[in-house]
Amino acid sequence: MFKLDPQMIINPFPPLYKADEDGLIAVSEFITPELILAAYCHGIFPWPSDDHYVLWFAPPERTIIRFRDFHIPHGARRELKKKRFKFSVDQHFDQVIKACASSPRAEGGTWITPKLISAYREMHRLGFAMSFETLDEDGNLVGGLYGMRIGRYFSGESMFFNEPGASKFALINTIGYLEREYGCSWLDSQVGNHFTEMFGAIDLPRDVFMRLHKLALKVNS
Repeated sequence: MFKLDPQMIINPFPPLYKADEDGLIAVSEFITPELILAAYCHGIFPWPSDDHYVLWFAPPERTIIRFRDFHIPHGARRELKKKRFKFSVDQHFDQVIKACASSPRAEGGTWITPKLISAYREMHRLGFAMSFETLDEDGNLVGGLYGMRIGRYFSGESMFFNEPGASKFALINTIGYLEREYGCSWLDSQVGNHFTEMFGAIDLPRDVFMRLHKLALKVNS
Protein backbone atom coordinates (compact mmCIF):
# COMPACT_ATOMS: atom_id res chain seq x y z
CA MET A 1 0.00 0.00 0.00
CA PHE A 2 1.16 3.53 -0.67
CA LYS A 3 0.48 6.79 1.11
CA LEU A 4 -2.02 9.09 -0.53
CA ASP A 5 -2.41 12.85 -0.30
CA PRO A 6 -6.12 13.44 -1.08
CA GLN A 7 -5.33 17.04 -2.02
CA MET A 8 -3.18 15.78 -4.90
CA ILE A 9 -5.96 13.70 -6.47
CA ILE A 10 -7.30 15.40 -9.59
CA ASN A 11 -11.07 15.71 -9.41
CA PRO A 12 -12.75 14.96 -12.78
CA PHE A 13 -16.27 15.34 -11.33
CA PRO A 14 -18.52 18.43 -11.38
CA PRO A 15 -18.98 20.47 -8.16
CA LEU A 16 -21.28 18.70 -5.70
CA TYR A 17 -23.95 21.41 -5.93
CA LYS A 18 -24.56 20.32 -9.52
CA ALA A 19 -25.87 16.91 -8.41
CA ASP A 20 -29.57 16.37 -9.12
CA GLU A 21 -32.19 15.96 -6.38
CA ASP A 22 -31.27 12.28 -5.97
CA GLY A 23 -27.56 13.03 -5.82
CA LEU A 24 -26.64 11.85 -9.32
CA ILE A 25 -23.62 13.87 -10.40
CA ALA A 26 -22.05 11.95 -13.30
CA VAL A 27 -22.38 8.92 -15.56
CA SER A 28 -19.50 6.96 -17.08
CA GLU A 29 -19.04 3.84 -19.17
CA PHE A 30 -16.02 2.74 -17.18
CA ILE A 31 -14.71 2.62 -13.64
CA THR A 32 -10.99 2.80 -12.87
CA PRO A 33 -8.88 3.01 -9.70
CA GLU A 34 -8.17 6.66 -10.53
CA LEU A 35 -11.89 7.46 -10.78
CA ILE A 36 -12.69 5.53 -7.60
CA LEU A 37 -10.02 7.37 -5.60
CA ALA A 38 -11.09 10.74 -6.99
CA ALA A 39 -14.71 9.97 -6.11
CA TYR A 40 -14.09 8.92 -2.51
CA CYS A 41 -11.69 11.82 -1.93
CA HIS A 42 -14.41 14.25 -3.01
CA GLY A 43 -17.52 12.81 -1.32
CA ILE A 44 -18.81 10.77 -4.27
CA PHE A 45 -19.45 7.05 -4.65
CA PRO A 46 -20.29 4.77 -7.60
CA TRP A 47 -23.54 2.89 -8.03
CA PRO A 48 -23.73 1.03 -11.36
CA SER A 49 -27.18 0.63 -12.88
CA ASP A 50 -25.99 -2.24 -15.06
CA ASP A 51 -22.69 -3.58 -16.37
CA HIS A 52 -22.49 -0.84 -18.98
CA TYR A 53 -23.07 2.44 -17.18
CA VAL A 54 -21.69 3.57 -13.82
CA LEU A 55 -23.68 6.22 -11.95
CA TRP A 56 -21.79 8.47 -9.53
CA PHE A 57 -23.64 9.91 -6.53
CA ALA A 58 -23.31 12.62 -3.90
CA PRO A 59 -26.75 12.54 -2.19
CA PRO A 60 -28.22 15.66 -0.55
CA GLU A 61 -28.28 13.67 2.69
CA ARG A 62 -25.64 11.18 3.76
CA THR A 63 -26.05 8.42 6.35
CA ILE A 64 -23.24 7.89 8.84
CA ILE A 65 -22.66 5.95 12.05
CA ARG A 66 -20.84 7.96 14.71
CA PHE A 67 -18.91 5.51 16.83
CA ARG A 68 -19.65 7.46 20.02
CA ASP A 69 -23.38 6.97 19.34
CA PHE A 70 -23.10 3.38 18.13
CA HIS A 71 -25.28 1.01 20.13
CA ILE A 72 -26.01 -2.68 19.89
CA PRO A 73 -29.72 -3.57 20.16
CA HIS A 74 -30.60 -5.91 23.01
CA GLY A 75 -31.94 -8.47 20.57
CA ALA A 76 -28.64 -8.52 18.71
CA ARG A 77 -26.70 -8.94 21.98
CA ARG A 78 -28.84 -11.93 22.92
CA GLU A 79 -28.50 -13.41 19.45
CA LEU A 80 -24.72 -13.09 19.32
CA LYS A 81 -24.22 -14.56 22.79
CA LYS A 82 -25.41 -17.86 21.36
CA LYS A 83 -22.89 -17.78 18.50
CA ARG A 84 -19.24 -18.77 18.29
CA PHE A 85 -18.27 -16.47 15.49
CA LYS A 86 -14.72 -15.41 14.71
CA PHE A 87 -13.63 -12.16 13.11
CA SER A 88 -10.99 -11.66 10.41
CA VAL A 89 -9.82 -8.79 8.21
CA ASP A 90 -8.78 -8.91 4.55
CA GLN A 91 -8.51 -12.69 4.48
CA HIS A 92 -11.40 -13.39 2.09
CA PHE A 93 -11.93 -10.22 0.05
CA ASP A 94 -12.92 -11.96 -3.19
CA GLN A 95 -15.38 -14.23 -1.42
CA VAL A 96 -16.94 -11.33 0.47
CA ILE A 97 -17.54 -9.10 -2.55
CA LYS A 98 -18.90 -12.03 -4.60
CA ALA A 99 -21.22 -12.99 -1.73
CA CYS A 100 -22.42 -9.38 -1.48
CA ALA A 101 -23.09 -9.39 -5.23
CA SER A 102 -25.17 -12.55 -5.03
CA SER A 103 -26.99 -11.62 -1.83
CA PRO A 104 -30.77 -11.34 -2.47
CA ARG A 105 -32.10 -7.76 -2.81
CA ALA A 106 -35.67 -6.67 -2.19
CA GLU A 107 -35.76 -4.97 -5.60
CA GLY A 108 -34.08 -7.92 -7.30
CA GLY A 109 -30.79 -8.06 -9.18
CA THR A 110 -27.52 -6.59 -7.94
CA TRP A 111 -25.66 -3.30 -8.29
CA ILE A 112 -22.31 -5.06 -7.74
CA THR A 113 -21.55 -5.82 -11.37
CA PRO A 114 -18.54 -7.76 -12.71
CA LYS A 115 -17.05 -4.39 -13.74
CA LEU A 116 -17.36 -3.12 -10.16
CA ILE A 117 -15.94 -6.33 -8.67
CA SER A 118 -12.89 -6.06 -10.91
CA ALA A 119 -12.33 -2.42 -9.94
CA TYR A 120 -12.61 -3.05 -6.20
CA ARG A 121 -10.31 -6.05 -6.43
CA GLU A 122 -7.69 -3.67 -7.77
CA MET A 123 -8.43 -1.20 -4.97
CA HIS A 124 -7.94 -4.04 -2.51
CA ARG A 125 -4.59 -4.88 -4.10
CA LEU A 126 -3.59 -1.23 -3.69
CA GLY A 127 -4.59 -1.30 -0.02
CA PHE A 128 -7.71 0.89 -0.06
CA ALA A 129 -10.59 -1.59 -0.28
CA MET A 130 -10.97 -3.81 2.80
CA SER A 131 -13.07 -6.78 3.82
CA PHE A 132 -14.26 -7.65 7.31
CA GLU A 133 -15.34 -11.23 7.77
CA THR A 134 -17.45 -13.36 10.05
CA LEU A 135 -16.34 -16.99 10.30
CA ASP A 136 -18.14 -19.82 12.00
CA GLU A 137 -16.35 -22.04 14.54
CA ASP A 138 -15.04 -24.22 11.70
CA GLY A 139 -13.53 -21.24 9.89
CA ASN A 140 -16.16 -21.03 7.15
CA LEU A 141 -17.11 -17.58 5.85
CA VAL A 142 -20.73 -16.91 6.87
CA GLY A 143 -20.97 -13.12 6.68
CA GLY A 144 -19.08 -9.92 6.19
CA LEU A 145 -18.78 -6.51 4.60
CA TYR A 146 -16.38 -4.59 2.40
CA GLY A 147 -15.61 -0.92 1.94
CA MET A 148 -13.05 1.76 1.17
CA ARG A 149 -10.65 3.35 3.67
CA ILE A 150 -8.63 6.50 3.05
CA GLY A 151 -6.99 7.96 6.15
CA ARG A 152 -9.61 8.00 8.91
CA TYR A 153 -12.44 7.88 6.41
CA PHE A 154 -14.21 4.56 5.82
CA SER A 155 -17.13 4.00 3.48
CA GLY A 156 -19.07 0.77 3.90
CA GLU A 157 -20.18 -0.56 0.54
CA SER A 158 -22.16 -3.75 1.06
CA MET A 159 -22.62 -6.67 3.43
CA PHE A 160 -24.03 -10.18 3.43
CA PHE A 161 -24.85 -13.04 5.77
CA ASN A 162 -25.41 -16.75 5.32
CA GLU A 163 -26.12 -17.33 9.01
CA PRO A 164 -28.33 -15.22 11.30
CA GLY A 165 -26.36 -12.60 13.20
CA ALA A 166 -23.28 -12.84 10.97
CA SER A 167 -23.63 -9.36 9.42
CA LYS A 168 -24.29 -7.81 12.85
CA PHE A 169 -21.17 -9.46 14.20
CA ALA A 170 -19.15 -8.17 11.23
CA LEU A 171 -20.38 -4.59 11.67
CA ILE A 172 -19.76 -4.51 15.42
CA ASN A 173 -16.22 -5.81 15.04
CA THR A 174 -15.50 -3.63 12.02
CA ILE A 175 -16.27 -0.49 14.02
CA GLY A 176 -14.02 -1.63 16.85
CA TYR A 177 -11.22 -2.41 14.41
CA LEU A 178 -11.46 0.89 12.53
CA GLU A 179 -11.44 2.88 15.75
CA ARG A 180 -8.57 0.91 17.29
CA GLU A 181 -6.31 0.54 14.26
CA TYR A 182 -6.92 3.75 12.31
CA GLY A 183 -8.45 6.23 14.73
CA CYS A 184 -11.73 6.42 12.79
CA SER A 185 -14.59 8.01 14.70
CA TRP A 186 -17.42 7.36 12.22
CA LEU A 187 -18.21 5.46 9.05
CA ASP A 188 -20.08 6.43 5.93
CA SER A 189 -22.96 4.10 5.15
CA GLN A 190 -24.02 6.31 2.23
CA VAL A 191 -27.77 5.67 2.19
CA GLY A 192 -29.79 4.75 5.26
CA ASN A 193 -31.65 1.50 5.81
CA HIS A 194 -33.36 -0.31 8.66
CA PHE A 195 -30.26 -2.34 9.50
CA THR A 196 -27.96 0.65 10.06
CA GLU A 197 -30.71 2.60 11.84
CA MET A 198 -30.83 -0.17 14.46
CA PHE A 199 -27.24 0.65 15.35
CA GLY A 200 -27.71 4.41 15.58
CA ALA A 201 -27.12 5.65 12.02
CA ILE A 202 -28.11 9.26 11.35
CA ASP A 203 -28.61 11.38 8.23
CA LEU A 204 -26.56 14.54 7.70
CA PRO A 205 -26.95 17.32 5.13
CA ARG A 206 -24.31 17.03 2.42
CA ASP A 207 -22.42 20.16 3.55
CA VAL A 208 -22.14 18.87 7.13
CA PHE A 209 -21.03 15.48 5.89
CA MET A 210 -18.37 17.07 3.70
CA ARG A 211 -16.88 18.95 6.65
CA LEU A 212 -16.48 15.67 8.54
CA HIS A 213 -15.20 14.01 5.40
CA LYS A 214 -12.51 16.66 4.88
CA LEU A 215 -11.27 16.30 8.48
CA ALA A 216 -11.15 12.49 8.21
CA LEU A 217 -9.04 12.66 5.05
CA LYS A 218 -6.43 14.89 6.68
CA VAL A 219 -4.92 11.90 8.44
CA ASN A 220 -3.83 9.37 5.86
CA SER A 221 -2.07 6.08 6.40
